[in-house]
Amino acid sequence: MVADDIGSEHTEVIISQKDVPDVLPHVVELLATWDITTIRTSIGMHLVCKWIHEHTDIRVLLTGEISDELFGYKYTDSAPDAAAFQEGAEKQIRELHVYDMLRAGRCISVNFLEARVPVGDLKSVRCAMSIDPELKMNRHNMGKYLIRKAFSDDRILPDAILWRQKAAFSDAVGHSMVDDLKAYAEEHYTDEEFKRRADVYTYHPPFTKESLLYHELFETYDPGLAHMIPDCWMPNRSWPGGDVPHGCSPIMGPAGNNGAPPGKWTLPTPKNKHGRCRAGHAYFWGREPFMFSGARKGACYGTDGAER
Repeated sequence: MVADDIGSEHTEVIISQKDVPDVLPHVVELLATWDITTIRTSIGMHLVCKWIHEHTDIRVLLTGEISDELFGYKYTDSAPDAAAFQEGAEKQIRELHVYDMLRAGRCISVNFLEARVPVGDLKSVRCAMSIDPELKMNRHNMGKYLIRKAFSDDRILPDAILWRQKAAFSDAVGHSMVDDLKAYAEEHYTDEEFKRRADVYTYHPPFTKESLLYHELFETYDPGLAHMIPDCWMPNRSWPGGDVPHGCSPIMGPAGNNGAPPGKWTLPTPKNKHGRCRAGHAYFWGREPFMFSGARKGACYGTDGAER
């Protein structure tokens, strides 16, 4: 849909079932985490960044990271009041280096790419965090209403994209990939082995075979350092509907409703005003845009093809 709107050409990068277990140890090693959500989301991101490095001369990526932390996740719709929303946002900003920016920074840099994070500019963060949190609360049945509205008048994105409900990041990679990870872990341990080996851990002990697999891989590369990760990434457990099993996002709804084909990524290449393709890329996680617009030779181009 975005490609049709901006007149871009696409390359599809397909993540196969075999790719997931093959790349998993490397992803855990580069992240230095045992957190389920961070590892799941990093697999797809790492594979796409790897593809960009190996098949293009793009070396600088523009990413839209941190907009969720500043303007709200889907689960922040359940914040009981504006003060709780603000407190949650402040906590997410403090922990960026442990979760989302750990994923983005390392998946990008390990593939010899550089990230530009305009939303994370200190002036942008200060501005966003100074906005009355009451205005960020979901009063319009649409999360991140303020930032969507800011882009609506200029028609930078089609309305069908701009006003689409958000899919949980770890779900939007495709439920089939998450199912593959669970199945791989299930085959890795018997029930008896799981109980015996999980009992070894005293700090955030594993509670599923998938979490045990990640803990054991983590200890392979960073033994005795599990305490570097303060907790599992989770919605606020004290909010209504927030106490959910880790790695699940029932409060956010099924990502499949967004129509994303499992394991499929698209990489549109914006064209310049003369219709020629520039080096910029935006990739789409299923049908959810995560705005990786690239640049080369010192120039940067947005997803509308305009030079920045």
